[in-house]
Amino acid sequence: MNKETDLIEALNQVAKEKGIDKEVIFEAIESSLISACKKNFGPTANVRVNIDRESGAVEVLAQKTVAEQIDDPNLEITLEKAREISPDYEIGDTVEIAVTPRNFGRISAQSAKNVVLQKFREAEREILMGEYMNKEHEIVTGIVQREDKRGVYIQLGKLDALLAAAEMIPNERYEFQDRIKVYVVEVKSTPKGPSIYVSRTHPELVRRLFEQEVPEVKDGTVLIKAIAREPGSRTKLAVYSENRDVDPVGACVGQNGYRVGVVINELSGEKIDIIEWNSDIRLYIAAALSPSACLAVKVSEDGQSARIVVPDNQLSLAIGKDGQNARLAAKLTGCKIDIKSESQARASDFISDEDFAAFERLKNGADDEYYDDEYYDDDEYYDDDEYYDDDEYYDDDEYYDDDEYYDDEEYDDEYDEADGGKKTGEEPEAVPGENA
Repeated sequence: MNKETDLIEALNQVAKEKGIDKEVIFEAIESSLISACKKNFGPTANVRVNIDRESGAVEVLAQKTVAEQIDDPNLEITLEKAREISPDYEIGDTVEIAVTPRNFGRISAQSAKNVVLQKFREAEREILMGEYMNKEHEIVTGIVQREDKRGVYIQLGKLDALLAAAEMIPNERYEFQDRIKVYVVEVKSTPKGPSIYVSRTHPELVRRLFEQEVPEVKDGTVLIKAIAREPGSRTKLAVYSENRDVDPVGACVGQNGYRVGVVINELSGEKIDIIEWNSDIRLYIAAALSPSACLAVKVSEDGQSARIVVPDNQLSLAIGKDGQNARLAAKLTGCKIDIKSESQARASDFISDEDFAAFERLKNGADDEYYDDEYYDDDEYYDDDEYYDDDEYYDDDEYYDDDEYYDDEEYDDEYDEADGGKKTGEEPEAVPGENA
């Protein structure tokens, strides 16, 4: 087996292992050999190197112009010598003469090797940049490798991405070989190759997770209008569908909460509230403050702030632990929120009676779509100890008033006037003196 054949086999192996186009390697070698040849023939020499793609044979050709008078022997040739090669040459033609050296020498070979290696690195960087640039702003699955003072390094195929400390979910621990999903924030080109920066706290991570788990979100039937997130604690998600036959909240929650449960598990138990987006900012704010009910919402003329009134026994619920519920609602709606209880609002000029009446009419004209028991299940979404203190929020005498919540018309089916007001199906009580 000759050296040329060895060269082709070596190039084929390198191209396969590195994932580089073989033609790129050939061009890199030809370029490096030209540089090496110019050290032998002089910097002004005009040479061309050709490598046969099949046999691997290397040919060095000096390109000279046919001239009547020779000023530079490296660039020019007489007509007489040119016609010794071919009788068809004329003045001004370019002649290629084979000048392949028998041995480039140690220095020339080393120079060629360095140039080839550099071309290899450049080609690899370009391929990797092309591959990972397509993953920017997408979600990928990686394997935890190591940790240092900068953060945790996640293996993504051929490269390691940096999960900086600021991009980690609070109190989340990463063990060697753990498989986690991350959001690719940025891919940068550096002299050493692409640098990839990923995040576990970015709000778009939540969007991408729902795209993976909810087909209606992926195909655009359900739109995620806004996301407000406090990583590791709670996220509020506003969804909407133009298709009236599709329940956007139900689609994201899934049967028995399966779909949202998958996302919650991926985010290490982070709670997720899903509400339906509304084009009316007042109803949208009211929904964003769930699970608290709203008695009135008044938005400023510029739409940048809002005054909200909630029942007296739900003020703490509306604000949330450490103000989280109100804070997330403000982020979700993009509106500064000021909340007061009903008694506080009526004792001041916070909101007028007309505002109360206007919001009540607005609610009555809309579907009761924000406070559905299916989507705001106490056990699933709102931890009893944190959000539902019996003494504070659910006073039996105040909150479950029969006159307010159990309208007689709703239960007319259960009563029969002809039966003396007794429930249908019950045996009438015996009247003294009558037969049983």
